[in-house]
Amino acid sequence: MSQNQASSPADSKPTAISRVVALIPGILLCVAVAGVSALLERAELGVFEHPYVEALVMAILLGMVLRSFWKPAPRWQAGIAFSAKQLLEVAVMLLGASISFAAIAASGIALLASIAAVVVIALCVSFGLSRMLGLSTRLSILIACGNSICGNSAIAAVAPIIGANNDEIASSISFTAILGVMMVLGLPLLIPLLQLSATQYGILAGLTVYAVPQVLAATVPAGLVSTQIGTLVKLMRVLMLGPVVVGLSLAASRWQSDAKKTNVGFFRLVPWFILGFLALATLRSLEIVPATVVGPVTKITGFLTVVSMAALGLGVDVRVLANVGGRVTAAVTLSLMLLLGISIALVHWFK
Repeated sequence: MSQNQASSPADSKPTAISRVVALIPGILLCVAVAGVSALLERAELGVFEHPYVEALVMAILLGMVLRSFWKPAPRWQAGIAFSAKQLLEVAVMLLGASISFAAIAASGIALLASIAAVVVIALCVSFGLSRMLGLSTRLSILIACGNSICGNSAIAAVAPIIGANNDEIASSISFTAILGVMMVLGLPLLIPLLQLSATQYGILAGLTVYAVPQVLAATVPAGLVSTQIGTLVKLMRVLMLGPVVVGLSLAASRWQSDAKKTNVGFFRLVPWFILGFLALATLRSLEIVPATVVGPVTKITGFLTVVSMAALGLGVDVRVLANVGGRVTAAVTLSLMLLLGISIALVHWFK
């Protein structure tokens, strides 16, 4: 009896195999939604000779529709979360194999300075709008950083530094999923409306979309050039998180009520998939990764992106809008509109 009791805690610990098995139902669900989306895209191609709604956009929409009528049980959640985050991060990392640092050098100092200027302006104005709407200083900082730099990643990095509480963190990220999906779906519509070139659209996506993986989703329909430029611009924008975190760390005592200093690790500021992206881009620039590999890797990246978009749609409950405070909703929406307006003005400068 005592031996059984002694062994039960060890038996209760999930093994690596059990954790992998727990992911399978959710991943298969996302693959199924992605498969239906691919079939619908192929049907469009057969009827119209051009897919007006890409498979990755279709995957988001189908996932959102399914989520509106059915809430996945816990057995599905692990695989859906894994597909939405880890699989998409792998896709971003693999994208590095198709990018050469020559593209960064060719972008010039003007683009680099413009990205920094857009981030600084968006930070200041977004913070000011949030304060004008009566939000707290800490909540205003979270909204400004999330909107201007990289969404939830920036919020997660900044929150412990300024001592934000759970309510402030939850409030600041509550709208990010909805707006992130809206940007992925809506931004490609601006290509014909504003007559944007592939380069201009890539810059616009890199400046406005919240997360690096979402930039990939928003630019894939526009072609490889837009995807490469959008990812590069977004990575440059993410790098602005470093100076912002350092600056907030120096002033942390103004927001931390418990005077507790929290160190932010390197891998929170620079996620593993960005390091992988840069490593593969370096190998591609040195021609260690041959050009013949780029095609297959691009196809794998596209497939993983569609599966991840299905997971993203399955994780978005549009009814969450009813639970978001009006002032927070206004602050986040106005901040995003401001960022979009500044970015549109900027891309017309880059012909």
